[in-house]
Amino acid sequence: MVDAVDDVDAMAAQAVRFGSGGHMSGTGTATEIDAVVFDVLGTLVDEPAGLRAGMRELAPALDEFGVERLLSLWQRHIEREQRRILDGDRPYLTSDVLDLEAARVVADAAGVDDPAAVAALALSARRLPPWHDTVAGLARIAERFPLIGLSNASRTALLGINAHAGLRWHQALSAEDARTYKPDPAVYQLAVTVSGLPPERLLMVAAHAWDLRGAQGLGLRTAYVARPVGDPPTASDRFDLHADDLTGLADQLAHV
Repeated sequence: MVDAVDDVDAMAAQAVRFGSGGHMSGTGTATEIDAVVFDVLGTLVDEPAGLRAGMRELAPALDEFGVERLLSLWQRHIEREQRRILDGDRPYLTSDVLDLEAARVVADAAGVDDPAAVAALALSARRLPPWHDTVAGLARIAERFPLIGLSNASRTALLGINAHAGLRWHQALSAEDARTYKPDPAVYQLAVTVSGLPPERLLMVAAHAWDLRGAQGLGLRTAYVARPVGDPPTASDRFDLHADDLTGLADQLAHV
Protein backbone atom coordinates (compact mmCIF):
# COMPACT_ATOMS: atom_id res chain seq x y z
CA MET A 1 0.00 0.00 0.00
CA VAL A 2 1.26 3.53 -0.82
CA ASP A 3 1.28 6.17 1.89
CA ALA A 4 0.74 9.40 -0.03
CA VAL A 5 1.53 12.95 1.05
CA ASP A 6 -0.72 14.98 -1.18
CA ASP A 7 0.64 18.51 -0.93
CA VAL A 8 3.87 20.43 -0.63
CA ASP A 9 3.13 21.77 2.85
CA ALA A 10 2.74 18.25 4.21
CA MET A 11 5.99 17.18 2.54
CA ALA A 12 7.84 20.16 4.02
CA ALA A 13 6.45 19.44 7.46
CA GLN A 14 7.62 15.86 7.15
CA ALA A 15 11.14 17.03 6.27
CA VAL A 16 11.21 18.97 9.54
CA ARG A 17 9.90 15.96 11.45
CA PHE A 18 12.66 13.84 9.97
CA GLY A 19 15.29 16.12 11.47
CA SER A 20 15.85 18.40 8.45
CA GLY A 21 17.55 15.67 6.48
CA GLY A 22 21.31 15.28 6.55
CA HIS A 23 24.54 16.48 4.99
CA MET A 24 26.64 14.69 2.43
CA SER A 25 29.80 15.34 0.50
CA GLY A 26 30.12 14.07 -3.05
CA THR A 27 31.19 15.55 -6.32
CA GLY A 28 30.54 19.05 -5.02
CA THR A 29 30.38 20.88 -1.72
CA ALA A 30 28.58 19.56 1.34
CA THR A 31 24.84 19.67 0.62
CA GLU A 32 21.81 19.23 2.82
CA ILE A 33 19.54 16.41 1.68
CA ASP A 34 15.92 16.76 2.71
CA ALA A 35 14.25 13.99 0.68
CA VAL A 36 15.27 10.82 -1.16
CA VAL A 37 13.91 9.95 -4.60
CA PHE A 38 13.99 6.33 -5.75
CA ASP A 39 13.83 4.77 -9.16
CA VAL A 40 11.67 1.64 -8.95
CA LEU A 41 12.17 -0.73 -11.90
CA GLY A 42 15.44 -2.59 -11.47
CA THR A 43 16.45 -0.55 -8.44
CA LEU A 44 13.83 -1.76 -5.96
CA VAL A 45 12.18 -4.61 -7.85
CA ASP A 46 13.63 -7.38 -10.02
CA GLU A 47 11.84 -6.60 -13.26
CA PRO A 48 13.36 -9.45 -15.33
CA ALA A 49 12.35 -12.02 -12.71
CA GLY A 50 8.71 -10.96 -12.86
CA LEU A 51 8.70 -10.96 -16.65
CA ARG A 52 10.35 -14.40 -16.79
CA ALA A 53 7.60 -15.76 -14.54
CA GLY A 54 4.97 -14.36 -16.91
CA MET A 55 6.69 -15.91 -19.91
CA ARG A 56 6.83 -19.32 -18.25
CA GLU A 57 3.08 -19.06 -17.63
CA LEU A 58 2.56 -18.10 -21.27
CA ALA A 59 4.57 -21.04 -22.63
CA PRO A 60 5.34 -23.65 -19.94
CA ALA A 61 7.34 -25.80 -22.37
CA LEU A 62 10.01 -23.11 -22.83
CA ASP A 63 13.51 -23.93 -21.65
CA GLU A 64 15.73 -21.31 -20.02
CA PHE A 65 17.25 -20.30 -23.35
CA GLY A 66 13.79 -19.76 -24.77
CA VAL A 67 12.72 -17.63 -21.80
CA GLU A 68 15.83 -15.46 -22.10
CA ARG A 69 15.23 -15.01 -25.82
CA LEU A 70 11.69 -13.81 -25.18
CA LEU A 71 12.84 -11.56 -22.34
CA SER A 72 15.33 -9.94 -24.70
CA LEU A 73 12.54 -9.33 -27.24
CA TRP A 74 10.43 -7.65 -24.57
CA GLN A 75 13.27 -5.46 -23.31
CA ARG A 76 14.34 -4.38 -26.78
CA HIS A 77 10.78 -3.41 -27.69
CA ILE A 78 10.29 -1.30 -24.56
CA GLU A 79 13.67 0.39 -24.90
CA ARG A 80 13.13 1.14 -28.60
CA GLU A 81 9.62 2.53 -28.20
CA GLN A 82 10.48 4.68 -25.19
CA ARG A 83 13.41 6.08 -27.17
CA ARG A 84 11.10 6.84 -30.11
CA ILE A 85 8.79 8.74 -27.76
CA LEU A 86 11.71 10.65 -26.24
CA ASP A 87 12.97 11.52 -29.71
CA GLY A 88 9.55 12.79 -30.77
CA ASP A 89 9.07 10.05 -33.35
CA ARG A 90 5.98 8.69 -31.60
CA PRO A 91 3.30 10.33 -29.42
CA TYR A 92 3.44 9.60 -25.71
CA LEU A 93 1.90 6.28 -24.68
CA THR A 94 1.78 4.93 -21.16
CA SER A 95 3.85 1.97 -20.04
CA ASP A 96 0.64 -0.10 -20.02
CA VAL A 97 0.32 0.32 -23.80
CA LEU A 98 3.99 -0.45 -24.40
CA ASP A 99 3.79 -3.52 -22.15
CA LEU A 100 0.82 -4.84 -24.11
CA GLU A 101 2.73 -4.27 -27.35
CA ALA A 102 5.74 -6.12 -25.95
CA ALA A 103 3.49 -8.95 -24.78
CA ARG A 104 2.11 -9.33 -28.31
CA VAL A 105 5.65 -9.43 -29.74
CA VAL A 106 6.64 -12.12 -27.24
CA ALA A 107 3.45 -14.14 -27.73
CA ASP A 108 3.91 -14.09 -31.50
CA ALA A 109 7.47 -15.36 -31.10
CA ALA A 110 6.24 -18.10 -28.77
CA GLY A 111 3.43 -19.12 -31.14
CA VAL A 112 0.64 -18.09 -28.74
CA ASP A 113 -2.39 -16.28 -30.17
CA ASP A 114 -4.75 -16.33 -27.18
CA PRO A 115 -5.69 -12.68 -26.36
CA ALA A 116 -6.31 -13.54 -22.70
CA ALA A 117 -2.84 -15.06 -22.40
CA VAL A 118 -1.31 -11.96 -24.02
CA ALA A 119 -3.15 -9.69 -21.60
CA ALA A 120 -1.99 -11.80 -18.65
CA LEU A 121 1.60 -11.58 -19.85
CA ALA A 122 1.34 -7.79 -20.10
CA LEU A 123 0.18 -7.65 -16.48
CA SER A 124 3.25 -9.61 -15.36
CA ALA A 125 5.07 -6.27 -15.66
CA ARG A 126 3.25 -5.31 -12.45
CA ARG A 127 4.05 -8.51 -10.53
CA LEU A 128 7.70 -7.83 -9.86
CA PRO A 129 9.42 -9.20 -6.74
CA PRO A 130 11.35 -6.80 -4.53
CA TRP A 131 15.05 -7.33 -4.01
CA HIS A 132 15.82 -8.99 -0.67
CA ASP A 133 16.86 -5.71 0.98
CA THR A 134 14.26 -3.39 -0.52
CA VAL A 135 11.47 -3.31 2.05
CA ALA A 136 13.75 -3.14 5.09
CA GLY A 137 16.05 -0.64 3.40
CA LEU A 138 13.22 1.73 2.53
CA ALA A 139 11.91 1.50 6.09
CA ARG A 140 15.33 2.44 7.50
CA ILE A 141 15.79 5.39 5.16
CA ALA A 142 12.22 6.57 5.83
CA GLU A 143 13.14 7.02 9.49
CA ARG A 144 15.19 10.06 8.47
CA PHE A 145 13.90 11.24 5.11
CA PRO A 146 10.65 11.55 3.17
CA LEU A 147 10.69 9.00 0.35
CA ILE A 148 9.51 9.70 -3.20
CA GLY A 149 9.12 6.95 -5.79
CA LEU A 150 9.77 8.13 -9.35
CA SER A 151 9.08 5.59 -12.07
CA ASN A 152 8.59 5.27 -15.81
CA ALA A 153 5.70 2.94 -14.98
CA SER A 154 2.22 4.37 -15.49
CA ARG A 155 0.13 5.45 -12.52
CA THR A 156 -1.91 2.26 -12.67
CA ALA A 157 1.12 0.02 -13.15
CA LEU A 158 2.99 1.76 -10.33
CA LEU A 159 0.10 1.15 -7.96
CA GLY A 160 0.19 -2.55 -8.82
CA ILE A 161 3.98 -2.76 -8.52
CA ASN A 162 3.95 -1.01 -5.14
CA ALA A 163 1.21 -3.26 -3.80
CA HIS A 164 2.78 -6.50 -5.07
CA ALA A 165 6.28 -5.70 -3.80
CA GLY A 166 5.19 -4.06 -0.54
CA LEU A 167 6.79 -0.71 -1.34
CA ARG A 168 5.79 2.13 0.97
CA TRP A 169 6.26 5.77 0.06
CA HIS A 170 5.40 9.22 1.26
CA GLN A 171 4.72 10.03 -2.39
CA ALA A 172 4.79 7.91 -5.57
CA LEU A 173 5.17 9.71 -8.89
CA SER A 174 4.72 8.34 -12.38
CA ALA A 175 6.35 9.62 -15.57
CA GLU A 176 2.80 9.53 -16.94
CA ASP A 177 2.26 12.85 -15.15
CA ALA A 178 4.94 14.40 -17.38
CA ARG A 179 3.78 12.48 -20.47
CA THR A 180 7.31 11.39 -21.26
CA TYR A 181 9.92 8.99 -19.91
CA LYS A 182 13.12 9.28 -17.95
CA PRO A 183 15.71 10.58 -18.61
CA ASP A 184 13.64 13.53 -19.86
CA PRO A 185 14.19 16.34 -17.32
CA ALA A 186 10.42 16.84 -17.04
CA VAL A 187 10.15 13.55 -15.12
CA TYR A 188 12.71 14.54 -12.49
CA GLN A 189 11.02 17.92 -12.24
CA LEU A 190 7.95 16.11 -10.89
CA ALA A 191 9.91 15.21 -7.74
CA VAL A 192 11.34 18.71 -7.43
CA THR A 193 7.89 20.26 -7.73
CA VAL A 194 6.10 17.97 -5.29
CA SER A 195 8.87 18.27 -2.69
CA GLY A 196 8.95 22.04 -2.81
CA LEU A 197 12.74 21.82 -2.51
CA PRO A 198 15.65 22.97 -4.66
CA PRO A 199 16.96 20.09 -6.79
CA GLU A 200 20.25 19.93 -4.88
CA ARG A 201 18.34 19.07 -1.71
CA LEU A 202 17.02 15.86 -3.30
CA LEU A 203 19.00 12.64 -3.57
CA MET A 204 18.14 10.45 -6.58
CA VAL A 205 18.79 6.74 -6.02
CA ALA A 206 18.99 4.32 -8.94
CA ALA A 207 20.73 1.19 -10.22
CA HIS A 208 20.97 2.78 -13.66
CA ALA A 209 23.75 5.23 -14.49
CA TRP A 210 21.67 6.70 -17.34
CA ASP A 211 18.92 7.54 -14.82
CA LEU A 212 21.34 9.23 -12.45
CA ARG A 213 22.88 11.23 -15.28
CA GLY A 214 19.39 12.49 -16.14
CA ALA A 215 18.82 13.54 -12.53
CA GLN A 216 22.21 15.24 -12.38
CA GLY A 217 21.25 17.28 -15.41
CA LEU A 218 18.48 18.89 -13.36
CA GLY A 219 20.75 19.41 -10.34
CA LEU A 220 19.73 16.50 -8.09
CA ARG A 221 22.35 14.74 -6.00
CA THR A 222 22.85 11.08 -6.90
CA ALA A 223 23.39 7.67 -5.34
CA TYR A 224 24.20 4.55 -7.35
CA VAL A 225 23.05 1.21 -5.91
CA ALA A 226 24.44 -1.90 -7.61
CA ARG A 227 21.91 -4.45 -8.85
CA PRO A 228 22.40 -7.50 -11.10
CA VAL A 229 20.13 -5.93 -13.74
CA GLY A 230 21.36 -2.36 -13.49
CA ASP A 231 23.40 -0.09 -15.72
CA PRO A 232 26.74 0.41 -13.92
CA PRO A 233 28.62 3.72 -13.96
CA THR A 234 31.37 4.39 -16.46
CA ALA A 235 34.78 5.76 -15.56
CA SER A 236 33.56 9.27 -16.37
CA ASP A 237 30.51 9.17 -14.08
CA ARG A 238 30.68 11.14 -10.84
CA PHE A 239 27.90 10.20 -8.47
CA ASP A 240 27.72 11.40 -4.87
CA LEU A 241 27.24 8.00 -3.25
CA HIS A 242 27.89 4.39 -4.28
CA ALA A 243 26.49 1.36 -2.44
CA ASP A 244 26.59 -2.38 -3.03
CA ASP A 245 22.94 -2.68 -1.96
CA LEU A 246 20.17 -0.76 -0.23
CA THR A 247 21.43 -1.81 3.20
CA GLY A 248 24.76 -0.18 2.40
CA LEU A 249 23.02 2.97 1.19
CA ALA A 250 20.98 3.13 4.40
CA ASP A 251 24.21 2.80 6.40
CA GLN A 252 25.77 5.69 4.47
CA LEU A 253 22.72 7.91 4.83
CA ALA A 254 22.69 7.27 8.57
CA HIS A 255 25.96 9.24 8.75
CA VAL A 256 25.32 12.14 6.37
